[in-house]
Amino acid sequence: MRYAAAILAVLTGASGTAAAEDNAFTLGQITVTAPRHENAPIGQSTLPAEGIYLFNRNTLDDAVAVIPGVSASNSGGSRNERLIFVRGFDRFQVPLSIDGIRVYLPADNRLDYGRFLTPDIAEIQVAKGYASVLDGPGAMGGAVNLVTRKPTKEFEAEVRGTLGLDSDVDYAGYNVFVLLGTRQEKWYAQGSYTRNFVDHWDLPGGYVPTSGSAETGGERDFSRTEDWRANLKFGFTPNDTDEYSISYTRQEGSKNAPLHVTDGLNTQRFWSWPYWNLESIYFLSTTRMADWATLKTRVYRNSFNNLLRAFDNRNQNSQTLGRAFNSHYEDEAWGGSAQLDLALSSADTLSIAFHYRRDEHVEYQQGFPSGFTEPRQTNLEETYSIAAENRLALSPALSFVAGVSVDWRDLKRAEEYGTPPGGGPSAIFSYPLRNADAVNGQAKLEWAPDEATAMHASVSSRSRFPTVFERFSSRFGGAISNPDLDAERATNVEIGGSHDFGAVRAEGALFYSHLSDVIVSFPFIYVTCTPANVCTDNAVSQSRNVGKGKYYGGELSLTAELGPLLNAGVNYTYTHRDLNDPSNAAFEPTGVPTHKAFLYVDWSPLERLRIVPNLDIASSRWTVNTAGTRYYRTGSHVQANLRIDYELLNGVAIGVGARNLFDESHTLTDGFPEQGRSFYVSMRARY
Repeated sequence: MRYAAAILAVLTGASGTAAAEDNAFTLGQITVTAPRHENAPIGQSTLPAEGIYLFNRNTLDDAVAVIPGVSASNSGGSRNERLIFVRGFDRFQVPLSIDGIRVYLPADNRLDYGRFLTPDIAEIQVAKGYASVLDGPGAMGGAVNLVTRKPTKEFEAEVRGTLGLDSDVDYAGYNVFVLLGTRQEKWYAQGSYTRNFVDHWDLPGGYVPTSGSAETGGERDFSRTEDWRANLKFGFTPNDTDEYSISYTRQEGSKNAPLHVTDGLNTQRFWSWPYWNLESIYFLSTTRMADWATLKTRVYRNSFNNLLRAFDNRNQNSQTLGRAFNSHYEDEAWGGSAQLDLALSSADTLSIAFHYRRDEHVEYQQGFPSGFTEPRQTNLEETYSIAAENRLALSPALSFVAGVSVDWRDLKRAEEYGTPPGGGPSAIFSYPLRNADAVNGQAKLEWAPDEATAMHASVSSRSRFPTVFERFSSRFGGAISNPDLDAERATNVEIGGSHDFGAVRAEGALFYSHLSDVIVSFPFIYVTCTPANVCTDNAVSQSRNVGKGKYYGGELSLTAELGPLLNAGVNYTYTHRDLNDPSNAAFEPTGVPTHKAFLYVDWSPLERLRIVPNLDIASSRWTVNTAGTRYYRTGSHVQANLRIDYELLNGVAIGVGARNLFDESHTLTDGFPEQGRSFYVSMRARY
């Protein structure tokens, strides 16, 4: 029965031809150093919708991994979160936005990038190192922005369906996407829906379980996930320069957490997330106030609701032990921004931006075996940013951009439930309220001597404020708070450029980042004394700004139009990271391969046939065991993938494909091997 339902989802469709115009929602774009090259499925800093489809990358972590300078990983442990690193910077240091509206979880910002689906995305933008101060605070190491689609024709529709198959060609899940839109003279409207269900995935055939392993092989236990997202958009375009749009996005997800394959069952956590939901409603506009002045605005409300359940055993059917709990997060954010662009002269443009955000985080937990539910605890914080950027054309070929911003954070409430600092029975108490501020600056020189060549050099000093977790979390009793924790900072330097050599386009960059005031968990002895003056030494940790380091490397991309029926591309990234944690001499920064490459060929041997082989290549990367006592490097891997599409009618195509075609075993983080070989069958219809 479920085969029939999945096949029906694949075969449902409409006919027609695709829109030839760019359907990216321009109001929702941010500034990137290297904009998308029109004819390439992968840009130096962008991945358009066709590239997402071509390489069958249905989740954000998987999609951005094909972009140079960006790598995907896995958090490991009991959280089962997919990660993104941009030139070595992690999810805390690289903000994620949808149409320029930041997705932020004030408690800990532990975003799971595997929950963000991509079939309804027009373009993924990645600002690496240099992220414009006009786009808001927090972009210490870059920024990632998902740009939704916008209709370009009087009527347009698209339907996609993909049936997932495991290594044995058994049913493994499905992905569906539906879009309807219309573009009229002075307004447009669009609705889209995408759903991704993973019943399971298979471990590689070469996986051999160790004695006492929690995983025997074949279908990976607890690998089921389910996610969907709906997006509604209505826009008003009264003239050629002005645009006003209101959008609503709702995404819901649920997931489980595969177990560590070598740790014993008695040391594992049995966690699941029945729901992991985001909702956003936002208004975007651009208004030409005069020939020399344009105003852009964003106003939004975001919410996040999450339930984490911890069980006694791997069957997840009992909550009676002290380690079992139900933890609820309820977050809400209100905010907006305004940017005024002033053409001071034909060669000089000044932009001024203001950002405001109010984050309210509410949490409460039911503990066992008592079943007692804590009272609701609230954190309330406001963040502000004022930024200015000036773009000056020094000559027709040379321009200089300089920007500065001041960010500040105002903490209103910081509540916790437990034993108050002075002792006594459990109650709600408040942590000390501390505010913080930071100044950021950047400059960039751009040179384009001809249509085929573009060069740039930039320097950027950016900060990011610590989360509630870093300042106040007790880490299950193993840490104490640090209300005075400061912002981290990175100074990023880059030189790069692009050149068209006829049919071959080359793009590249060299980068260097100096990190200071890096937040690390610092161990020390905390002494507590009773009224009777009996004192106890407690081994705990505290977040402190004592780390420092440097990241550096280079990126190179080549794309070639080898003929009307053959295109090819390759990109390569070298990343070196030195990060010092003074409390841990053995520490190594984990999750990022030293060498990473992606290669593809796009070949049409027949008019309606398209064959796209591609390779994911990565060297070893640092990881650490569960106890945090041993750092070591995982192995390298070369993963072969293939997609074959055939266009039955104009706008209607069927396809088959495979990921990890040769079933290679590889691991990104300790104890969590990645997926083995898989197959898929797909159909796409566009009008």
